[in-house]
Amino acid sequence: MAVTRRTLLAGLVSCPVCASAAHAAGAHWTYEGHGGPQDWGSLESGFQACAVGSQQSPINLEGAVQAAGDGPTLAWKPDAFRIVNNGHTIQADVVGDAGTATMGGKTYTLRQFHFHAPSEHALNGERTAMEAHFVHDLPGGGLLVVGVFLKPGAPNAAFSELMATAPRSEGAAALKAPLDPTALLPAQRATYRYEGSLTTPPCSEVVDWNVFAEPITVAEADIAAFRAIFPMNARPLQAVNRRFLLRLN
Repeated sequence: MAVTRRTLLAGLVSCPVCASAAHAAGAHWTYEGHGGPQDWGSLESGFQACAVGSQQSPINLEGAVQAAGDGPTLAWKPDAFRIVNNGHTIQADVVGDAGTATMGGKTYTLRQFHFHAPSEHALNGERTAMEAHFVHDLPGGGLLVVGVFLKPGAPNAAFSELMATAPRSEGAAALKAPLDPTALLPAQRATYRYEGSLTTPPCSEVVDWNVFAEPITVAEADIAAFRAIFPMNARPLQAVNRRFLLRLN
C-alpha cells in the first residue's frame, strides 16, 4: 500500500497523532466491539493494511534465530515531555530534543513513547502487564520502535511520575521537571528484532521493531492507574508469516 509521508507520520507518531487524524477523517476505531481490530481494515481506505498486510504487528516472540550484533544504540536525553491522553493511550510527546537511536548505520530521532495494557507483543506465548513503545523516525521516512515490557514489582520513579501527571480524560499536561526516558530501560539489552507495522491504524508496514527480552518493574498501583483509564488497549497477535525473527545480544 502506498503511504505518503504525512500519513506515515500520522500513524507512527502513532497513537495520539494517528488518533487525531482518524477522528478528523471520520473514522472511529477502538480496541473492542464495533470499530475494534476486526473492523480496522474496513473503516476507511487508508486502513486496508490492517486487514490485508502480511507483516503486521504485534507478534509472539518465539523461535527466534540467534544473530550476531547488538540491538539499537540509544542516546536518549531528559526532556520536558508533554503527557497526552489521546483517547487510545497515555503518550509522552517530545518537546525539545530527547535524543536518538542508531542501528544499521542509520540514526533515528525519538519522537514519542506510549503504553499498552496488556503488552502487545508476547514472549514465548506470554503477555506481560504492559508494554512501552518508543517511536523514532528518519528524516526521509522509516521508523524504528523500541519495545519494553513492564511487569508489577519494585516502583519505577519515572513511570510513577508519568502516571501522576497523566490526564484521566482526553487532554494534555506538563511534567513538573524534565524526565529521563532511559529510566524506563532494562539493565540487560538482549533484543528481538523483526520487520513489522504500526499496531494502530493505518497499520503501515514501515517499522523496524526492536523489543527487549528483559522487562522492567513498575509499581502495581501505577499499572492499576493506567488500566483505570485504559482497561485494554492492545491489538491481538498477528501472524508471523514468512518473516525472520532475530535475537540479538
